[in-house]
Amino acid sequence: MSNMNNASESREAGFVGGAAIGLGVCIMLLIAALSFGAWAFSSRSYYKTSSDAISKTAAAAAVTKTQATDAATYAQEAKSPLTSYVGPSQYGSITVKYPKTWSAYVVGGSNGATQPLNAYFAPSVVPDVAAQDSVYSLRIQILQQPYDQVLQQYNTQLTGGKLAAKAYALSKVPSVVGVRFDGQIGTNQQGSTIIFPLRNVTLQISTQSLTYESDFDTFILPNLSFSP
Repeated sequence: MSNMNNASESREAGFVGGAAIGLGVCIMLLIAALSFGAWAFSSRSYYKTSSDAISKTAAAAAVTKTQATDAATYAQEAKSPLTSYVGPSQYGSITVKYPKTWSAYVVGGSNGATQPLNAYFAPSVVPDVAAQDSVYSLRIQILQQPYDQVLQQYNTQLTGGKLAAKAYALSKVPSVVGVRFDGQIGTNQQGSTIIFPLRNVTLQISTQSLTYESDFDTFILPNLSFSP
């Protein structure tokens, strides 16, 4: 009888031990599941927050880029249609077309005038033509020196590597070949200047800032003409 009781107690103890182990395993699994769930929720929340922030930043950048593109497009469209200036016949009837958003100031150039032609162009308002540091989007000059003499004045700058030179002809006046200089065309002036022989004088066309280089090549030069 005693043996039977001992066997029964042993079975009960084994059952209780097994149940305790099973419960322990369940608790561990539950804790692991809760931990994983908390980690997953935290990660999802962080990802959503980061994703929202990234999306907002990207959206703001896209808006800024679109506004900049629209502003640039509007600025280009506002320049058309082009406005024309025609010089007197004694100076070769120089004809230039420039953006309508620019203003012009012309010194001399009238019939019978003895001083050279000096035409200044700039967006909105033309800067003081007497100021040494004024910069113009376009300047057209008739120099009373012969072409060869004007050309020699650039030798020092070419030797110093401050300028690059190449032969150049206007599309509307292909028979007259001059020289285009790109680089430091004056004190604190980076741009382009072109000189052409014009009868017994010299025609000089310049843009005095890299800001206007695109307009110079796109609007000015293709539409510029004169009578040799």
